[in-house]
Amino acid sequence: MYGGIEAGGTKWVCAVGTGPEDLLSRTIPTTSPAETIGRALAFLEEHGPLDAVGVGSFGPVDLDPSSPTWGFVTTTPKPGWANTDVAQAIRGRLGVPVAFDTDANAAAAGELRWGAARGLDTFSYVTVGTGIGGGGMAAGELLHGLLHPEVGHMRVPHDLAADPFPGSCPYHGDCWEGLASGPAIETRWGARGEVLAARAEVWELEAGYLALGLTNLVFALSPQRIVLGGGVMEQAGLLELVRGRVRELLGGYLTTPVLEDYIVPPELGSRAGVLGAIALAVRRYAQ
Repeated sequence: MYGGIEAGGTKWVCAVGTGPEDLLSRTIPTTSPAETIGRALAFLEEHGPLDAVGVGSFGPVDLDPSSPTWGFVTTTPKPGWANTDVAQAIRGRLGVPVAFDTDANAAAAGELRWGAARGLDTFSYVTVGTGIGGGGMAAGELLHGLLHPEVGHMRVPHDLAADPFPGSCPYHGDCWEGLASGPAIETRWGARGEVLAARAEVWELEAGYLALGLTNLVFALSPQRIVLGGGVMEQAGLLELVRGRVRELLGGYLTTPVLEDYIVPPELGSRAGVLGAIALAVRRYAQ
């Protein structure tokens, strides 16, 4: 039996089980670190004993197993959460192996095991919501390095004459996340995306920015597939617009698969994150 936590900036989804058909979950709001982690631990203890726990967390996070702050949320701008111990606290309390990764990498692990990336060993997972997060695998291994993928902070072309919006990222202004995340849409247009559903110009602009970032990933990482999720992508017709713009930006340079089979939504839907945390736990237990 495995535990999984999708540790988000606004909510934590905690679960125990072995996969999509065997999952008991509870959602708790993200408040202070002590309260949030305490409630998550209480849920896991209530439904234990467990063999391993996986955590997919908002970040930035420390993923270096040799670091004294492995398993910490590090320099996040979320008030009260900078330099917070998550994984070591869980491991110390439960006494079981703990796998810790980014929320995007966790979702990628879930899609690999049960979803849209089954049978692949190199793919990208991108989520577009409160921010833009990205993860994935290369040659069967989750992407890590100097830190971990922060694709939302890629720089993409920004025509200030056509779109004078300066961007919403507190670090970089008009990086990919600063131009195309949910808060960027709301700040630029003065309303949340669901209120703007009928305004074609909103989604044409959004699709253009998303396609720029995805095309960078295609050329830089050569993924076998891109899984594209998150709340913003629930807008009707947006995925088709993005595929069309990517096709234009590729310019015939690559012989690509049919984009309807190449840029796809997550098969696990809104459960990709917490099921991915379970998948991390399964991988950790097997080591």
